[in-house]
Amino acid sequence: MPLITAPTAPAPSSSPSSDLPDAPSEVALNQDNVVAVGEAAVKASGKPPSCNAKKAMGFIYVDPKRAGEKPQPCSELVYPYQRFLGTNVVIPLTWQQKGYLALHDVTDPGSLATIALISGITTAADPHSAYGPGLKGWGKNAGVSLLQNATAEFFGTFAVPSIMHQDPRYYRRPDLPFKNRLIYSISRTIISRHDDGSPMPNYGTLFEYPINAELSNLYVPGIESDGASTVKRILVGYAIDPTNNILAEFLPDVAKHVRIRIIFIQQFLNNIAANPNGLP
Repeated sequence: MPLITAPTAPAPSSSPSSDLPDAPSEVALNQDNVVAVGEAAVKASGKPPSCNAKKAMGFIYVDPKRAGEKPQPCSELVYPYQRFLGTNVVIPLTWQQKGYLALHDVTDPGSLATIALISGITTAADPHSAYGPGLKGWGKNAGVSLLQNATAEFFGTFAVPSIMHQDPRYYRRPDLPFKNRLIYSISRTIISRHDDGSPMPNYGTLFEYPINAELSNLYVPGIESDGASTVKRILVGYAIDPTNNILAEFLPDVAKHVRIRIIFIQQFLNNIAANPNGLP
């Protein structure tokens, strides 16, 4: 899941209470107006950037400090806050964009490099595994890991969130105290955001691990496919998932350019979740 830094909440206004909107619908209407104005401004400045499957593949980096500039294609997949008229407005993803996001997560160079590295290490450490030794064993190992990753992204980022109208992105909260951020990051395994920004169950994650575990039983060499082993892999996935969120929440605070490091650590944890016995 992509990590997003939520903007700091604006300071309370000193205007009298009579200036406040009468209902939440008025706030939503004002936000819609802001988005409409922003989109018109982008179109007026030239051809607006567009996202497609080809542009979504590979590395995407957005500097939040330069968010006021013309956004790059597919930047909304990893940074949803578009600054229009000095206001941060979350632009929900369409179902097509959720598909592009899943494709991006699978083809991210950091993720692919991690799969290749971990597959090489596990093949060298256990050449007598079900994958076999040497380059051929490494290729099978990496291929299975990539397929598992693609399956998880398809269901956890695209299919389930599209059906349930869920925003699959992880939103960081650097504006909160440490304890609150820790609780928040752990809770994101079961709590997510609706496309309109309201809280909702994290159906993408809750369904991702059982689906991936069951499908892995069909094609992962040497995997234990009995009911107890399958349930164990699902529970390990749920137990490790909050660690992904904690890394995404806090690592950017203590290091620069940590995106690749996060991907390496998260991919390693995801491989453990896929099979506690060491298979990818």
